Amino acid sequence: MTNAQIIALLKKEIKPALGCTEPIAVALCVSRASEELKKNNINVETVQVELSANILKNGMGVGIPGTNMVGLDIASALGATCGKSKYRLEVLKDLTSNELLQAKKMVKENKITVKLSNTNLKLYVKAIVRGREKNSDKYHEAISIVQDNHDSIIYVSLDDQVIVDKASKVMDEISIQGDAGVATSSANEHLNLDIKRIYDFAVSVEYNDIAFILESGEMNMALSDDGMSHNYGLNIGRTIAASQNDCVYGKDTFLKYAMSKTAAASDARMSGSRLPAMSNSGSGNQGICATVPVMAVAEKMKADKEKLARALVLSNLTAIYIKGYLGKLSALCGCVVASTGSACGLIYLRGGGYENMTAAIKNMIGNISGIVCDGAKAGCALKVAAGVSTAFQSACLAIDNICISSNDGIIDEDVDKTIKNLALIGSKGMETVDKMILNIMINK
Repeated sequence: MTNAQIIALLKKEIKPALGCTEPIAVALCVSRASEELKKNNINVETVQVELSANILKNGMGVGIPGTNMVGLDIASALGATCGKSKYRLEVLKDLTSNELLQAKKMVKENKITVKLSNTNLKLYVKAIVRGREKNSDKYHEAISIVQDNHDSIIYVSLDDQVIVDKASKVMDEISIQGDAGVATSSANEHLNLDIKRIYDFAVSVEYNDIAFILESGEMNMALSDDGMSHNYGLNIGRTIAASQNDCVYGKDTFLKYAMSKTAAASDARMSGSRLPAMSNSGSGNQGICATVPVMAVAEKMKADKEKLARALVLSNLTAIYIKGYLGKLSALCGCVVASTGSACGLIYLRGGGYENMTAAIKNMIGNISGIVCDGAKAGCALKVAAGVSTAFQSACLAIDNICISSNDGIIDEDVDKTIKNLALIGSKGMETVDKMILNIMINK
């Protein structure tokens, strides 16, 4: 895989997202269908969304930006009242108080229907939006579909007219040779990307070619500052920062600072902050986990921008690589993946090399690979904090050349095979767990 291809991959998978990306994907899908009605002077009256189980699971209990509300009903209604599909994962950024009132009215009047779709796809949203022309009893119907990636709109129609009909793999191209070549979630082997290639790229690529990665850190640190300044969710970040119990976090340790800053960003994001996160592989929390711990340690170490950029590339690209095998959504908590990336970034900041990095990855997978995803919610900040803590532990051990043995569980001597083992468990082995979690959540 060439440097240009890797840079394109980074830019494709690292993008701003306002709010949790599952309800935002729903809002995006509804907004695109609603736009077809509106530009034909048709008032939106009802919205029905049909969702894959993982979208439903991750959208049920998470805060929607600027609303003080949670859930998919209000996300769907906002897609109809204020959503602008051109903003992609920031679809709700122009929300006004009047549009929020309109959305609340739609929900109260039962104009929004949320259903589980009969699909085996992990990431699937279908929006069916209906309305009438002014002074007419004739109904019109617009349909849009988001599939495989949170902002991949693969189908749009109005009544019997098909407007967009493309495979999702074509929608999210990476330019490999001009417009040829497509990178999908299963294309890592085809593109010859592995942990050694990731390391070699991060430490040798021209700094100017990766300087853009610094924006991800700055954006997520701003979100962290918001979480530190306001009462969001469980206030995990603020509570850790305020702790004076030296036997737990210490007074001024790198770990305490990184845990509090990262958890605070998750606190804010999961509870309705109006600030965007720079996401990784379709997840804001994964973007936060892959960047904020690295930013926090670099700040404490007073690392220069180039060293920081290379550490952020290592972290983010490792997370993207693992998610490539695991899939966008699974029963496995994304903090396992993203904090594994941050452990690699910490290794680089501390002067470690490739062998230390592979040891850190194995230590992470041997430790927290069993954390399940039970939906997006305020409590995700707890798992984020746990991921950061484990990343520090794994990196510190790896720097001292301590690595979990290949005799242990799913750990293989080959680090890439270890990652594939993790992904196989998360994507295939835990399918029954995923269904059980959703069933428990729905029937509470």
